[in-house]
Amino acid sequence: MKKKKINKRSLCPISSALDIFGDKWSLLVLRDIMFDSKSTYGDFLQSEEKIATNILADRLSMLEWAEMIVKEEHPENKTKFVYKPTQKAIDLVPVFLELIVWSDKHEKISVRAKQFAKQIRKDKDAVIKQLSVHLKSLMKK
Repeated sequence: MKKKKINKRSLCPISSALDIFGDKWSLLVLRDIMFDSKSTYGDFLQSEEKIATNILADRLSMLEWAEMIVKEEHPENKTKFVYKPTQKAIDLVPVFLELIVWSDKHEKISVRAKQFAKQIRKDKDAVIKQLSVHLKSLMKK
């Protein structure tokens, strides 16, 4: 699959970030990789939000181009691929955690997410460290 190229609108840091993950699907794909241990195309299709196959293919390509994920041959099935986070994606963990805490304060969220938000508020640094160690181990597999 041809990698998608992003045309940057400006050098504004917020605009630059939104160029990569400012649509409604990219952060959800990253969420699935980083929080739900999903790694294959089929895994992503099983997510609650029901992403369309063409959108998923586009977002995976764009996230790969942006060096947020890497695509590798599946170790057990050469016709499949696995997607892994890069350090660039792992560096977004604090942003994800803040979004979770914000959503807990302002939106209706799942019981599981509420429990996680409570854990984040209790010791955000420990949660960041634990997630980062886990995600870095995925990079090496």
